[in-house]
Amino acid sequence: MSMFRRKDRRVPPLNTASLPDLIFTVLFFFMIVTHMRDVELKVEYKVPQGTELEKLTKKSTTSYIYIGAPMGENGEDVQIQMNDRLVTLGEIETLLKDERRRMSQEDREKMTVCIKADKGVSMGVVGDVKQALRRSNALKVVYTGEEKRQ
Repeated sequence: MSMFRRKDRRVPPLNTASLPDLIFTVLFFFMIVTHMRDVELKVEYKVPQGTELEKLTKKSTTSYIYIGAPMGENGEDVQIQMNDRLVTLGEIETLLKDERRRMSQEDREKMTVCIKADKGVSMGVVGDVKQALRRSNALKVVYTGEEKRQ
């Protein structure tokens, strides 16, 4: 019977040869699925509340326009930001035409402009921005809001 007894009962060492492959695979996955913010905000805005809200489905064809007070300033002054810079109403038209030119034909038809305006901005400024969008033939316009708390 003593012949079948094993005296050496140690656990075999863990094989870590494939661990670097696993770590790089997970790292590569997170690098692909993580979306980095590419626009530095230069205006402050607090979005208005609403009840009939929907999520955007395809964000790659969406251009964002931010309307609000300049960052760090309290006052009546309203600035418009598109991409990474502050723009005037006349520049919106040329920037959107340039952006549309860089898109594929399929994406041009789906191009949407999202206006993220502060809830205190007058509708006159938003109306002027919408007129500039019409002149640049950007007719699909959505507004950003947050769910109204009840």
